[in-house]
Amino acid sequence: MRGVVERLDLEGLGVVRDGRREVHVPFTAPGDVVEVKKWRRKKRTLIATDFEVVEPSPERTEPVCPYFGVCGGCLLQHIPYERQVEFKEEKLSTLLGMDIKVIPSPVIYGHRNRIDVVISTRGIGFRRRGTWWDAVDIEHCPVFGEVSGRILRSLREFIEDSKPSLYEIRRNEGFLRYIVIREGKFTGELMVNLVTSEGSLPERFPEYFDYADSIYWSVNRTQSDVSYGEIERFWKAEFIRERLDDVTYLIHPNSFFQTNSYQAVTLVRKVAELVDGDSVLDLYSGVGTFGVYLAKRGFKVEGIEVNPFAVEMANKNAELNGVEASFMVGEDRDVESLARYDTVIVDPPRAGLHPKLIRKILKDKPPSIVYVSCNPGTLAQNLEVLGEKYAVESAIGIDMFPHTPHVETVVKLKLKV
Repeated sequence: MRGVVERLDLEGLGVVRDGRREVHVPFTAPGDVVEVKKWRRKKRTLIATDFEVVEPSPERTEPVCPYFGVCGGCLLQHIPYERQVEFKEEKLSTLLGMDIKVIPSPVIYGHRNRIDVVISTRGIGFRRRGTWWDAVDIEHCPVFGEVSGRILRSLREFIEDSKPSLYEIRRNEGFLRYIVIREGKFTGELMVNLVTSEGSLPERFPEYFDYADSIYWSVNRTQSDVSYGEIERFWKAEFIRERLDDVTYLIHPNSFFQTNSYQAVTLVRKVAELVDGDSVLDLYSGVGTFGVYLAKRGFKVEGIEVNPFAVEMANKNAELNGVEASFMVGEDRDVESLARYDTVIVDPPRAGLHPKLIRKILKDKPPSIVYVSCNPGTLAQNLEVLGEKYAVESAIGIDMFPHTPHVETVVKLKLKV
């Protein structure tokens, strides 16, 4: 079938119509004329797998990354950045039923502070879009920055010299599996984490990365294809640091941190701006990204997080910054009383708030809620239920993820009088 891309769907795929049938085509822009030869069904959606852009749209721009169109990481590099932001505003408007502005990222290349690079017999790079078993061989990653090229060159030198076995994705075999690169964008500190299967790592490995501030070897002893494992050994610094305004955070291989440091600053500032009163409960507190930042500004902060290691890191971050903030291990829905806090901050995973927690919020009625969401679909569902007793006072989008269809949203809710 041949047709003109009418629009982008909510996932950033171009939509081509053939009578009543719609086919969703990746890496296309509104106005493109495309020839679709094959497609597959994903739930109720037809996704093009073999297609050609016959006549490019004037709306297109030239992608910076040489791997764009095959790598599964970025979907929208061919769309001018201003239009990407407009697309995300339209997406939030559609899903949340209100006009929401999106704050653009001040940096749109070199903004990611973490990439997980697969080391496989198919290539050293990222998963090929639409596959779980194939990889795109890369020399560098423009969304991470120039240092990615240096690290991947060092990795290839190590492989050439030491001849370790590489991961065979289909059979789940091989010694080297991933290399995870993390960088403090505001500190310049660099971490390399090699993830392997069980086995023996040549002693000379850290010599290839002597320019890194922290070097780790992690072992994944499971059959799961994941880019983390148990820490086997580290060299040089145990942590690298990132700095958001006047707050310093410790970064460990197994801890989560917002992947766009430049917009993480925007995010913590926005949350601080929206907090009412003095006492704050930081649910899903992680490594204390919000809690420590708020404590530095004089708020009385308690944090709850289900992951014990994240709680340990949060308390380390509080100590490092000389602030009084208490972080504890616990379930989001097991808080004794939410009513004693002036503001409750929630930053749940993509699945959104647990129904038990929503019922507790409606029962305890804390006066103010700041809801940080990475999934506007589940956010919309949660807001509908919370609307029984809460009104949306403000909402803003923050583009943490340039060149992807994803967008962060921050919503302030006030208890109805």
